[in-house]
Amino acid sequence: MVSPVTVVKSEGPKLVPFFKATCVYFVLWLPTSTPSWFSALIKCLPIFCLWVFLLAHGINFLGAHSSARKILAGLIFSALGDAFLIWQEQGYFCHGLLMFAVTHILYSSAFGMKPLNLAAGLVIGAVSGLCYMLLYPYLSGPFTYLVAVYIALIGFMGWRAIAGVQLANDLWTWTKLSACLGAVLFMVSDLTIAVNKFCFPVPHSRAIIMATYYAAQMLIALSAVECQDADVARKRA
Repeated sequence: MVSPVTVVKSEGPKLVPFFKATCVYFVLWLPTSTPSWFSALIKCLPIFCLWVFLLAHGINFLGAHSSARKILAGLIFSALGDAFLIWQEQGYFCHGLLMFAVTHILYSSAFGMKPLNLAAGLVIGAVSGLCYMLLYPYLSGPFTYLVAVYIALIGFMGWRAIAGVQLANDLWTWTKLSACLGAVLFMVSDLTIAVNKFCFPVPHSRAIIMATYYAAQMLIALSAVECQDADVARKRA
């Protein structure tokens, strides 16, 4: 297993553009009331930098590891989702929801189905069901079904990420832990979006949503770095 110190030294410099782009987003803090292509660019810029982060490992790396390719594809759909959500008040919220639904399918596939860890699945299923029960009274029309499907997809993605962390058996790597933390933060971000949009205003919601979202995407992108070891482990399982 690669040590975290080694990872920071080797991968840290490649993430500098991402951190700079994230700082630009929070420093500019462009108003959401006046959507524009410039605000869409600023919002998507950190995700573009994560594309570059994965591409910096080389085409051969991406060609050899399907997990990395799926995570890169997920980041591409995420950027499309971010752009659609800039214009969510103009009727593009569902388009953004669809893009992120595809993202979660791709991430779930990247994380794989081994180990299964049914206990984690049951816990995530229960939490997902509880979240939907809390949101349901505030939903109407197609959102009644769309939100249910979306919660199921992101819950499944979270299960597959969490299942990879086997702390009890010492069968884990820092990348599996990174994927797990990233998935949890993604769920926190999206739950905040749902509560703020459908239920009631969440104080500092935008800061919470974007901070957890960018952190989640960075951690999930990092989880692709050691995907060669993950692929080998799955074949042996």
